[in-house]
Amino acid sequence: MTIFAELGLGEPLLLRLEQLAYATPTPVQVQAIPAVLAGRDVMAAAQTGTGKTAAFALPLLQRLSSEMAGAGGAGGAVNANCVRVLVLVPTRELAEQVHHSFRDYGENLSLSTYAAYGGVSINPQMMKLRKGVDVLVATPGRLLDLHRQNALKFSQVQTLVLDEADRMLDLGFAHELNAVFAALPKRRQTLLFSATFSDEIRALAGKRLDNPLRIDASPRNSTVKQIRQWVIPVDKKRKTELFCHLLKVNRWGQVLVFVKTRKGVEQLVQTLHGKKISADSIHGDKPQASRLQALESFKAGEAKILVATDVAARGLDIDDLPLVVNFDLPIVAEDYIHRIGRTGRAGAEGEAISLVCADEVDMLAAIEALTRQTLVREEEPDFVPEHRVPMTNGAGLVIKKPKKPKVPKSSRNAARGVPGNWVGFAAPAVKTGRPPRKKPTARRTPG
Repeated sequence: MTIFAELGLGEPLLLRLEQLAYATPTPVQVQAIPAVLAGRDVMAAAQTGTGKTAAFALPLLQRLSSEMAGAGGAGGAVNANCVRVLVLVPTRELAEQVHHSFRDYGENLSLSTYAAYGGVSINPQMMKLRKGVDVLVATPGRLLDLHRQNALKFSQVQTLVLDEADRMLDLGFAHELNAVFAALPKRRQTLLFSATFSDEIRALAGKRLDNPLRIDASPRNSTVKQIRQWVIPVDKKRKTELFCHLLKVNRWGQVLVFVKTRKGVEQLVQTLHGKKISADSIHGDKPQASRLQALESFKAGEAKILVATDVAARGLDIDDLPLVVNFDLPIVAEDYIHRIGRTGRAGAEGEAISLVCADEVDMLAAIEALTRQTLVREEEPDFVPEHRVPMTNGAGLVIKKPKKPKVPKSSRNAARGVPGNWVGFAAPAVKTGRPPRKKPTARRTPG
């Protein structure tokens, strides 16, 4: 009997976990799976890459399967346009990832799963929901669109999962979340799983969850220990040059690069293409089909470099990704944790390098304060910046350069050849040998 069996999972799921080489549950899975199976509300904080998706997907699949079997397949059946488990996520990429996990874990079960999000036509999604699905993973906006058009009913929802709820609030989904809560059945199970929990999320949990089991599987706002992190100071205008240099001398293979703006993403990709380096991009201006194609190309190794905005900071699950590069630091410090969490997943080792210029020092200080560490700096020869990046103390403070001491007036006077006892008086005018110009007098004309 495996440890997963001791947690209460059934034979079909155990067989699938064995096929996926899942030998030992992670700490968050050990604590969450029995609680979810028991129907409790759960509020769990766990680092990115520590198996939190499986922590809620496995027990929910087990409960749905048991209900189907116990009722002979009738009492647990889902009605038309209904769902039994609803999972809300902030981005399309995360919706696809979580949906893939449910489908992968439940391969030996007779359950239906689906993902719905914006950026694509709503009509195929409406058609799919006509027969009802057991598990629906959705973004808030598209979920409400489907509900308003009567393509989706909430009457059979047993469990609501908020995955990365802090990010949903960051993206301005507070109004949509309130609308979803208002439409759902009052009696339900609610689960909050995230890598980080802001004070706003804790307030949300206090209002929406019923005596939840609180799980803190890792220190709040911490990063995975297997990820080696460091900073390379550089002038802003030389970041692209430095990245290409590092790519060449280190012979990097697969690299995920985060850039602050969509324009910056495309500029870097164009530079790489100019150097005959295979690269693709993901950002909010690209159609969903193009974003998925770029991700699949990167996973398959067809594109060596994937350049993305923070739309990809959560939701990209890439096996054995060795390296993440922060071409630009994120504006929101919490996004740093999610960015670098794309590497070092499931116990593997990874590296995270940040190219930092002088005007990013405040963001660097905020990241170090959040993660409670001072990132090591390693200057690259030939790229030492002219505009030095001020030092930080790891507690969110930038160490300012000491100001030059003021020179006493007596010293300044002495430097100008003025005796020291002239302190407090103006220095005498310096004679130049040129006589002062006389003001011309007006000539009077007769008469």
